[in-house]
Amino acid sequence: MKLICRDYGFDCDFIAEGKEIPVVLDEFGKHTLDEHGIEYSKEALMQFILRKGG
Repeated sequence: MKLICRDYGFDCDFIAEGKEIPVVLDEFGKHTLDEHGIEYSKEALMQFILRKGG
């Protein structure tokens, strides 16, 4: 499971990757808030995963 920042419209090479979805969501959410000033809800992040197909 991985979320790639660039896939969501950011000019950024950050990748949150791991086997546990909650860990990946936390990592990606923290990154987008800290680096891009955008806070996504857990539900929104879960939608990213569902749309991408895991």
